[in-house]
Amino acid sequence: MEKVIIRLRMGSHDAHYGGNLVDGAKMLQLFGDVATELLIRHDGDEGLFVAYDMVQFTAPVYAGDYIEAEGSITSVGNSSRKMTFEARKVVAPRPDISASAADFLETPVVVCRATGTCVVPLKCQRKNV
Repeated sequence: MEKVIIRLRMGSHDAHYGGNLVDGAKMLQLFGDVATELLIRHDGDEGLFVAYDMVQFTAPVYAGDYIEAEGSITSVGNSSRKMTFEARKVVAPRPDISASAADFLETPVVVCRATGTCVVPLKCQRKNV
């Protein structure tokens, strides 16, 4: 199945905790954006996210990190689409060196994994019908 990848930098406005730690809900927001694009590509409609079956936070995310969120549709029902997601840190700031130093991570760090289900009502499906 087709994959969608988005990448963006976590800003200071994303940090909700001490030490510039980013709220885990931000990863779920990214997964929602990935799911929306997957549904538009597959069905021609944004659909609705109805449930996460599993969410696992595996590493912290900080303001300044670049996060790459990837998802794919793993199963297609009449109106349901099961999906899998992974978010990876691909760039990390290095404030210990200087205010503008950062490292590109040759081996990205997985920060979150999830599976979930979206629904596209039959009347809204414009493709693959």
